[in-house]
Amino acid sequence: MQRNLIFPRSIRYLIAVADMQSFTRAAELLCVSQPTLSQQIKNLEDLLDVQLLDRSGRTVQLTAAGEVYLHYARRALRELDEGKRAVHELQDLSRGSLRLGMTPITDHMVSPLLESFNTRYPGITVITRELPQDAVESGVAEGNLDIGIAFTNILSTEARLNEIDTHILFTETLNLAVGKAHSRAGQTESLSPQMLEGESLVLLNSDFALRRHVDQYCLEHGITPRIAMETNSLSVIVEVARLGRLATILPHSIICAQQGLHPVTLQPDMAHHTITLICRKAGYKSPACTAFGVLATLWCESRPGRNPFDIDLESKLKSLVFPH
Repeated sequence: MQRNLIFPRSIRYLIAVADMQSFTRAAELLCVSQPTLSQQIKNLEDLLDVQLLDRSGRTVQLTAAGEVYLHYARRALRELDEGKRAVHELQDLSRGSLRLGMTPITDHMVSPLLESFNTRYPGITVITRELPQDAVESGVAEGNLDIGIAFTNILSTEARLNEIDTHILFTETLNLAVGKAHSRAGQTESLSPQMLEGESLVLLNSDFALRRHVDQYCLEHGITPRIAMETNSLSVIVEVARLGRLATILPHSIICAQQGLHPVTLQPDMAHHTITLICRKAGYKSPACTAFGVLATLWCESRPGRNPFDIDLESKLKSLVFPH
């Protein structure tokens, strides 16, 4: 009866050999002997009655059948891992993990949320990844991230509509940001598109939603931005604009939070940006994931005003995370 069962260990062994293209290196990675590894793979092939690996070359390669089987095996392994997480993450949030994806432009709001979340739930291990929005979306949709915070509520592809739920946290304006050495520091008059065209800018690259907002604005008003520097780092943008003579375009809240940056409004306004919480429509949502979502929502509902972390979060969580 045992011979008819496929164990997760056999699948992990197969994945390791396929990834390493070597029984020797896979055995070292898994800390097992090579004969044990080889026998487990052979047992799996016997059980499936098909050859999964081509051992004839200098490197081990998947056969056509192996390619097909591994696609489903990886998916099954992810489901098993999710089941293990669901068992071990206790409903009282005393332990567990949270995998959070965020875009660089959302750092300014995520940091206080993370600090408050850790203060309330020190037993939850939080793993953050800073990624472009499409990578955050795919990570959430494929189950590699539990939750994401994105710069816009417009998903990168329509295909994501069936995979991802979105919840708008807040919306705010985008302004030109200049440092104290810039000629427009302290300016109160709004900047026209034609005047913006004359500014030398440091911007995020086109992988990021903020840059796409800027590009769309320029296209709509028939101007060509003068881009002196582009980067994938928000901190680089802030420092370059703060210390030098290049301007940038940032959310109003980020500008106001940075000492040495001055906002200059645009007229007409650039389309307001939206900070959005995203999560999978289907699949397991951990208590930690739900708790972080509630905390983020309450934080945004209280802006500006009283300290959002003084809110009785636990009373909210009891109805949302621990339904009776």
